[in-house]
Amino acid sequence: MLPNLLKGILLPLLGTSLGSACVLFMKKNISNKLRSALIGFAAGVMFAASVWSLIIPAVESSLSYGKLAFLPALIGFWLGIVFLIALDHLIPHIHLGSMQKEGVKSRFGKNTMLIFTVALHNIPEGMSVGVVYAGLINGDSGISLASALVLSIGIAVQNFPEGAIISMPLASEGMGKGNSFIYGVLSGVAEPAAAILTIIFYEMIACTLPYMLAFAAGAMIYVVVEELVPEISEAENSDIGTLLFALGFSVMMVLDIALG
Repeated sequence: MLPNLLKGILLPLLGTSLGSACVLFMKKNISNKLRSALIGFAAGVMFAASVWSLIIPAVESSLSYGKLAFLPALIGFWLGIVFLIALDHLIPHIHLGSMQKEGVKSRFGKNTMLIFTVALHNIPEGMSVGVVYAGLINGDSGISLASALVLSIGIAVQNFPEGAIISMPLASEGMGKGNSFIYGVLSGVAEPAAAILTIIFYEMIACTLPYMLAFAAGAMIYVVVEELVPEISEAENSDIGTLLFALGFSVMMVLDIALG
């Protein structure tokens, strides 16, 4: 189990690292069209993972509630939304492609706040991986090793463009490629950290697994709607971002059903 657990936790960070490595061999910054496409694809994967890998298993694991089987998922979903709203107001960060600062006032520089922005995305993603593997370890959740691995792969795929979107603009603003790569990788460290913390406390989570699955889904969907969808809709090539959103959703749905 331990090798599979490590693989599941580290795959998303690998996706971020590979995306960040684009700065080492690409001479120019990514175009607005490609940026919109990458963000759209990432948003589609996150949204599909929230539905197929988190909310549906949360409902299925609550069937003993009868007609109230939706209740744990509903409660957990809204707790995830509220949790991310709180983080959004507390963590100093800036929206990608914007200089407007959000969260509590701080003296952090733009580069640091960009890392905080991606960390804000990665916390719910890490919790999603952690809670799924916690359910797998518990053995009574109906979660299979294949479905847990699919979630990790899906998040790793959507982390690839996220890493590139962080590292390449830093290089275009004068930062060295090596440092830009390091900043990109650091932006993804929050994800395995959140996953590990979730797994450590899996004994406490086990009795509330449906709530936690939906909690992670609510947090991820908040990020999609608050951060990623506006990036897509405000871009000049919004139709490309929308099409890639649909593609990302489709890819994750196929992986989850075919392999899960």
